[in-house]
Amino acid sequence: MRITKCTAEYWEFVRTLRNNPKVSDGFIQSKYISKTQQKKYMEKYSDCYRICLKEDVPVGYVGVIENDIRICTHPDYQKLGIGSFMLDNILKEFPHAEAKIKINNIASMKLFEKNGFKKTFTILTKIEE
Repeated sequence: MRITKCTAEYWEFVRTLRNNPKVSDGFIQSKYISKTQQKKYMEKYSDCYRICLKEDVPVGYVGVIENDIRICTHPDYQKLGIGSFMLDNILKEFPHAEAKIKINNIASMKLFEKNGFKKTFTILTKIEE
């Protein structure tokens, strides 16, 4: 496995993965992202993201925006240590980055705790129905 910069050739991979219903519920904001929205976002933030490649196939991404870690592994490659690999690599660049995790995102909670992160506070939000 290796980590590479998130160049324009990977923007659609990130968008497709982010929109994947198997992972989208894990994000704090789980709205559908259009190609136009992705292009605008990545033009601004792609330097903050890295792509994980396994045998030259993208299998996940990790990034840090405003000291907040964003990480996602493709469902076909989960539970293979890829999340830990990406987290370890991004922390070399951003050693003080933190993670904001939805309370029901058990997989992310386990990933971060397994890699030395500790819960420090909880934010409660009123959800309008």
